[in-house]
Amino acid sequence: MRWWFRRSFAGETIGDVFTGPSDGNEGLDGVDAADAERDFVLFQGEAKACDAAAAGHELDETFMSSRGISLSLRWVYMLMIQEYARHNGHADFLRERTDGATGD
Repeated sequence: MRWWFRRSFAGETIGDVFTGPSDGNEGLDGVDAADAERDFVLFQGEAKACDAAAAGHELDETFMSSRGISLSLRWVYMLMIQEYARHNGHADFLRERTDGATGD
């Protein structure tokens, strides 16, 4: 979300959120459940910043990706919908493994 809306589309110069080791674990080493509330607040703040980056722009407005491909804001929204659907599906699998309940 941060990369696509703020860096790519809006051209903001912002740092990385996750700074863990480059071991393919996406910077998740050292994640602590005690930080969940703080992390959720950070996520909500990032979502608001992404909303602000897209506010006032047309869905068909384009930008150049880091690979030199012209993309639209609409494309970014579609990508985010797909990504969230995938990750929500992953969370559902984890829940099913934890509590044994399955959906209809």
